[in-house]
Order: sequence, then C-alpha cells, then structure tokens
Amino acid sequence: MNLPPALLTSLIGLPGYEAGAFTAVHEAGAQLTSIRINPAKVTNEAAALFPGINTTPIPWAEKGYYLSERPSFTFDPLFHAGCYYVQEASSMLPELAIRQHTDEATPLRVLDLCAAPGGKSTHLQSILPQDSLLVSNEVIRSRAGILKDNMIKWGSANVVVTNNDPADFSRLQHYFDIILADAPCSGSGLFRRDPDAISEWSENNVQLCSQRQQRILADAWPALKPGGLLIYSTCSYSQPEDEAIVQWMIKELKAEYLPLQLAAGSGITDTGHGYRCWPHLVAGEGFFIACLRKTTGEENDVIYKWKEKPATLNKQQAAVVSAWIREGDHFLLPNENTIYIWPVNRVAELAALRLQLRFVYSGVLAGELVRDKLIPAHALAMSTLLSKEVKQYSLSKETAIQYLQRKEFLPDD
Repeated sequence: MNLPPALLTSLIGLPGYEAGAFTAVHEAGAQLTSIRINPAKVTNEAAALFPGINTTPIPWAEKGYYLSERPSFTFDPLFHAGCYYVQEASSMLPELAIRQHTDEATPLRVLDLCAAPGGKSTHLQSILPQDSLLVSNEVIRSRAGILKDNMIKWGSANVVVTNNDPADFSRLQHYFDIILADAPCSGSGLFRRDPDAISEWSENNVQLCSQRQQRILADAWPALKPGGLLIYSTCSYSQPEDEAIVQWMIKELKAEYLPLQLAAGSGITDTGHGYRCWPHLVAGEGFFIACLRKTTGEENDVIYKWKEKPATLNKQQAAVVSAWIREGDHFLLPNENTIYIWPVNRVAELAALRLQLRFVYSGVLAGELVRDKLIPAHALAMSTLLSKEVKQYSLSKETAIQYLQRKEFLPDD
C-alpha cells in the first residue's frame, strides 16, 4: 500500500503519530469487523446472535462489539430485520460525547447533519432519551434513499429523514439541542479499508474539504440552541480538517471546547483540540472527533404553533389502522391513501418542520388504506409499533433466507 508521501509528511509531530507503526498497520491490511446491536429489538448478548464467533465489547459503545471473523451478513435474517448495524468501531465514539455532556433523562431535539448511510443516526436513535426527536439529513438525494431504508430497518418512530442543504437549517434558529456533523472529508482514515481512496487523495482536496467543512458548520450553527452541543467528526488524518476546524469554531463561532473522559487503555489520543483514533493504537480505522458547546445567543425554548393542522382520519379509518398498532399515544397522518404514524407529543413540531424542510420520510409508514382495510407496509413490520395481536410465524434460518430471496417457500409447520 503506497500511502501518499505528502500525507505522511503532514502527520509528523502530531500526538500519537508513529511513522513506522502507522505505515506497518496499513501494509498489514488487517480488516476489523464490528457491529452495534439494536436494543429496541434485541435483549440478549451479541454472542447469541453470532454462534461460533467470538465477540468482544467496544469500550466506548455500550452495544458495540468486535467480531473475531466476518460472517455473511447478506445471508443473516437478523441483519435484514434491523437487529444490528455493521459499523466501524471508531465511528461509534459520538456516544461518549452524548452520554458525558447531556442529561439522559431530558428529551432532546437532535440533527444528524450529514447522515447517510445511517450508522450514526441509528446509533443516536438507540441512545437518545425517550421522546426525543431526531432529524436525519442527507444533502445528496440518492444517498437520502439509502438513509431512509436504514432508518426504516432500525424501526423507531421518532425520526424524520430530510434532504436539505445545511444552509436550510439556519431558519430553524435555536431549535436543536445537539447537532452531529460527520463532515465530508478527504477520507484518509479509511485507506486501510478502501485502498482505492488513496488515488483520490491530494493536498488540494484536503484544503477544499476544509473550506467545505467551515461552510457546513457556519450554515448550521444558527440552528443550535445557546448551550447546545455540536459534535464534529471526520474520517481524515489531516490537521486542516480536524484540529484546525475546531480552532476555527472557537475563534469565529465563539464555541467552547469540551473535553471527554476516556477509559484507561482505550488507545484514543487527546490532541488538545479533539481526539484521534490512530489504527496502530486503536482497534478501528482513522477517526477524529471533537465536542463543542454554543456560548452565544439568548436561551429560549422554541415553541411551534399550528400554522397548518395536518389532516386526520375519521373514527372508522382510525380503528382499522389502530388494530395493527400496539397501544399507546400515536398520531395517524393520512397522506393521500398512505398512513404515517407520528409520535403524538411531536405532531405540532413535525407539521411545522414539514413546511420548512424537504421530508423524505417521517415516523413509521403504516401502509395503504383501501376502503375498509389496511394493506400494511414493510416499514410497519420493521418498526417496534406492530401490535402483538398481528399473527406471526417463526421460520427456520433456511426458510427465512428463501423468503428474503423472494423464492417460493412453505412455513415450517
């Protein structure tokens, strides 16, 4: 693996960088496999999901595990059911910032600004306090579709998938308690996993990415509450995309840098303006994260009033749909013939946000109402809202795979 000489030169002197060990770990080409369990769907330990494979906890992620070998996820029905997400271990670090710098008992409004394909958004859904609201955004329309699919698979109703430019969020002034910006970057932290990315790396691209990252952060900054938390991350080793961006936020946006408490022996390097995962020190790929608090502006809770009340179902229609849904406080939103389920405590906000943002998906799609019947959607089956009264059949793994392949199959009984 021929790492760019200009990159190696630029890393000299950075905390944690050891030229020989850094080069050796890339040349070794070892591939790590890690997953994160969906606690809304799985209550047992990771070992039960992967018989015959050793599982080791990831120190900074409560539901994250390393796997001793890579199974065939494509042929695992539990993967398709959203029981776990295959995610690189280093990129699970935002959990530390959330747990250490927020009140885990208070519902939060959270924006995942650059969310596709959905690793960090599904992670956020699992660790945010109950009744929180997650806006999961992707600026590229095709990638927003992938993000939507993964959020549906994860199964929660407290999410909105949007397709907006970061500048669009500036009109939601002081709305979000947390903004996670996993910014587009030059990608050097992924060289070991994707050697082809080496040919696309250049010093010029690093500078272009740095400028883009500043624009993204400046555009989204007004949407963060005073006292709110911004979590910034990249998969780049380059200082102009990492510590230099944090220093820019402190100077230009008057942000306050917040340290993280690291477990002893984690291998994560504290650089003074963020935290680096070096692959020769951490069981993971290259990653940078920093946590900052907004110190400017007056604190005020944004209250949304009805501008345009969403349509509702009549009693007969509501009864038909409700028969498919577990008991609880749900708002049933008709959209032509399809029905979406929204968290009842967020209806006013979601209705207002729908006027401001390009919604790709929201809540849970229940299905299509045809006369006096509901044709249930796949999303309802993937969700945690499906009523236990709906008949279900258990299949063997072999039969489940036949089903996933859209082949003819017979239930095992």
